[in-house]
Amino acid sequence: MSTKGNTPRSGPAISSIAAKIGCTPETLRGWVRQAERDQGKRPGPTTDEPERIKVLEREVRELRQVNEILRKASAYFAQAELDRPVKT
Repeated sequence: MSTKGNTPRSGPAISSIAAKIGCTPETLRGWVRQAERDQGKRPGPTTDEPERIKVLEREVRELRQVNEILRKASAYFAQAELDRPVKT
């Protein structure tokens, strides 16, 4: 799959621009690839996705904790109901 920033002739352009802005060609190539992912031109995770994944993982962890608390509370109250004397 050939994308605009990944053509066979982009190597010299990348090297030239990298030298002008003071970074390595591989660093600039990585930035170009990430920009292409962010624009939907290349498959892979966008810049925002790792942060979104962290937020969702934190939310899942919190929900599991809440579910565990609710499960224990439910079991406690169910047992208390069973231990309660029956009115006759």
